[in-house]
Amino acid sequence: MKLIQLDISAIRQSDSQNNAYVLLLHETNGSRQLPIVIGWCEARAIAIALDGSQEPGRPLTHDLFKTFSDQYNIIVEKVVIHTLEEGIFHSAFYCRNKETGKEAIIDARTSDSVALAIRYSCPIFTHEDILKRAGIIIKRIDETTEQINTEKDSSTQKENISSYSIDKLNKLLKDAIQKENYEIASKLRDEINKRKKK
Repeated sequence: MKLIQLDISAIRQSDSQNNAYVLLLHETNGSRQLPIVIGWCEARAIAIALDGSQEPGRPLTHDLFKTFSDQYNIIVEKVVIHTLEEGIFHSAFYCRNKETGKEAIIDARTSDSVALAIRYSCPIFTHEDILKRAGIIIKRIDETTEQINTEKDSSTQKENISSYSIDKLNKLLKDAIQKENYEIASKLRDEINKRKKK
């Protein structure tokens, strides 16, 4: 199955959940983006690795993992986001022992996999099926374009999202993407996908 490479686009704080962040990945050769909700600790581990200038007083778990694997000549060659089930992304990182050539695939949370990928400077991939189901396309909008109040719509959809028609959900999804509210866009997308399966 063909893999599609992703790059890290941004990490943004969630508007509706405390200590939650949205990790935004975009396809290297395309316009789709993959929003993934992660926790505060994971967001910090990714941000520190991306920044590169800030070193914590004590090693973070991902730094400790890299130090340990370096001692035993193990490298991480790539990360693959391979499954999306009930709105949760599942990933694995592909390791190889440089001396023996032995390879291993290790399952991990997507946030941990991305944090390791940065530390090993290795690529992140996903499958077309996942991008098709969970990807969003972000378009910049002109100031003169009429916009619906996304905050009002999003608070309403939280109360009773299952009562909306598919057209209404698609409209809300478009507005959430335009407002760059990726967490709400992700929830709307999941509801739309759930209905398509029925």
